[in-house]
Amino acid sequence: MSNLRIILILITGLILTGCNTNKKDLYKGLSEEAIYSQAQKNVAKENFAQAAKDFEALESRYPYGKYSDKAQLGIIHAYYKRHEPALALSAADRFIRMNPRHPEVDYAYYLKGLVGFDQNTSLVYRYLPLDRSARDPSPAQESFDAFKVLIERFPKSKYVADARQRMIFLREQLASHEFQVIEYYVKRGAYLSAANRANHIVKYFGETSVVPKALAEMVKAYRKLGMTELANEALKTLQNNYPNSVELKKVRV
Repeated sequence: MSNLRIILILITGLILTGCNTNKKDLYKGLSEEAIYSQAQKNVAKENFAQAAKDFEALESRYPYGKYSDKAQLGIIHAYYKRHEPALALSAADRFIRMNPRHPEVDYAYYLKGLVGFDQNTSLVYRYLPLDRSARDPSPAQESFDAFKVLIERFPKSKYVADARQRMIFLREQLASHEFQVIEYYVKRGAYLSAANRANHIVKYFGETSVVPKALAEMVKAYRKLGMTELANEALKTLQNNYPNSVELKKVRV
């Protein structure tokens, strides 16, 4: 064996030994209460990276302790605050699956809704000139669904009022995304698909500002297809429900 190889082996051994020596168990000797208290202090300081580690250590060391459920909820919250949506959603789903009747399971659903909601208002999206309605609607839909379950299953939850307001925003956004699809079909001359999509908006997003635009597109699409009766029905609906709309003026014969 050459001298150079021996030196390299010795150096590698020293590095590995040093790593093992420096790697300390930060939770050695700490009680369940002490770890939980430490995690709470890190949350208060908004040090969510360390708080996540604290809660993870608490759960792994005391899986059946009196703080195990609080540790699981803390993990969801810490991941959410660290802007790690995949980890937060996974942790929320895990808590809901393991604790379906827990007194704070409503909070897990609420956090799950917040994760999807905030994905649409992240820093990346905030500073880019992008129309939110043109983006992938999956996070918005998942957020809406989580809030919906929260409201339906836990109507007295303290998170319901906020969830309701967020759902109004999400519903508008999802409807706007559907209208983007209509415009896509119209540009390509797929008028039947455009009319069907418009009908979908009218049926499932009836309380949004997109409905009169969808009805107007439905009128125009049916006219293009020569479906006069259906076009007149859509026009009548537009007239009865939105008599002063700009859209009505554009399609009125």
